[in-house]
Amino acid sequence: MIDYNALYEKAKKIRRNVVKMIYKAQSGHPGGSLSCVDILTALYFGKMDVDPHNPDRADRDRFVMCKGHSSPAIYATLAAKGFLLEEELDGFRQFNEDLQGSPDMLRINGIDMSTGSLGQGLSAACGMALASKIDDVDYNVYALLGDGELQEGMVWEAAMFANQYKLDNLLAIVDMNGLQIDGSTDEVMSLGSIAKKFTSFGWYVLEIDGHDFDQIFGALNTFDKIESKPVLVIANTIKGKGVSFMENACEWHSNIPNEAEFKLAMEELR
Repeated sequence: MIDYNALYEKAKKIRRNVVKMIYKAQSGHPGGSLSCVDILTALYFGKMDVDPHNPDRADRDRFVMCKGHSSPAIYATLAAKGFLLEEELDGFRQFNEDLQGSPDMLRINGIDMSTGSLGQGLSAACGMALASKIDDVDYNVYALLGDGELQEGMVWEAAMFANQYKLDNLLAIVDMNGLQIDGSTDEVMSLGSIAKKFTSFGWYVLEIDGHDFDQIFGALNTFDKIESKPVLVIANTIKGKGVSFMENACEWHSNIPNEAEFKLAMEELR
């Protein structure tokens, strides 16, 4: 039985560390990092088979943070899981440190793919999922994309590929917070019906509240039952979730809190 209250507290701690990292570095992307924390918490503490003491195990599950600019969220999650020491988070975006603005798989245990160039992550995840089948090594691949990222054409090539090769060990999750750096996704480049698009590409599609652990785990359990096709979860989220003045505000895609805002955020995330 999964303890949702424990996950809620863990997610709050991860959010606190996200804000601390960005404030200390005076650089980063708080909005999209905060919107995906509940998804990451569910994956790393209730679903994925990963071991910080054996991070390169051949049959481990893989995770691709396609929206690499939300790196504070994955770094804070990896620290909570034991892949990183919490004090390492202080090196975020600092010279001569490993935790740079985009994740680097060659420098950080637990990072399965270097990302940051939007649109490429899902293709890498497809390659990992296909390798599992070719090598006959049983593992799942989880990919987290931003909704604005779906405006990149390479995503749709990967979507076509995943269906062609029946990658039923691939789960893609869209962090559907509705905002990107220039405004709403509808205003910048409307995505139309993501569900209809991916369904037409042969995917099994689910839509959930990306902050509701019961719905998140319901989708993850459904993924386990689907055969011969990849699964997409559209997770409706709130950009800046957990910090009132950051929520649903596109300027907090990459704004940096001042001292007063930082203190208020820490108070709200207690």
